[in-house]
Amino acid sequence: MKFLAVIRQVPDGESRLRIEGGKVDLSSVTMILDQMDEWAVEEVIRLQEKHGGESVVVALGPERFEDALRTALAMGIDRAIHLVAEGYLDPITQAEALAEVVRAEAPTLVFTGGQQADWDAQALGPALAEALGWPVVSWTTQVELEGETHAKARHDLDEGAEVVRVPLPAVFTSQQGLNEPRYPTLPGIMKAKRKELKKVPVSLQSRVEILEQAIQERARLNRMIDGKDPAAAAHELVRLLREEAKVI
Repeated sequence: MKFLAVIRQVPDGESRLRIEGGKVDLSSVTMILDQMDEWAVEEVIRLQEKHGGESVVVALGPERFEDALRTALAMGIDRAIHLVAEGYLDPITQAEALAEVVRAEAPTLVFTGGQQADWDAQALGPALAEALGWPVVSWTTQVELEGETHAKARHDLDEGAEVVRVPLPAVFTSQQGLNEPRYPTLPGIMKAKRKELKKVPVSLQSRVEILEQAIQERARLNRMIDGKDPAAAAHELVRLLREEAKVI
């Protein structure tokens, strides 16, 4: 069996972003493996530990994505493939390029993050499944293999959860509750330096052109509430939240 995870590298949520020339400047931003991709990587490793076979991680992005791939290797993935491409690429373009690698690898199943933090979108997993012609289960919280031909999965819905059975190969996207990702250990980090990381330069043209980017910013009211009377302070806070902040 072979289990494959598709990952991305995104800005750390604690980083402060800047706009330069109508574009987000990432030059001084800390970049990390997307948290939802961590769940995907962890699940691929667990499936390999339980069923044997091989684990592979694939990423499509600029040279800096190598750090995220090394993180996945340090967690326990066997080998990595890096499709090196600069610039913005929309999810459909990415999915079509990734599908070629996935077909060549012929995995039992593929895991991706349920949502890409930098896009704030859930498009990549379903787009990849469409490009492959495979079934997809989104927002997965549990996966059980039934031999090499089918998998049973539990996934979230707006109104609750649903258990489904799908033929393999298939694409699954991750969700909180799927697992608890392991931390890369020092021995794992050292081993990752010796593991295979294949780089494949690709030239792709995005279907979407970014014209301008902006960061949502809200000015602080800088208003202090007198806390001498706790009851009065609570009423004033509720009033401000309701009438000015419009949150309740």
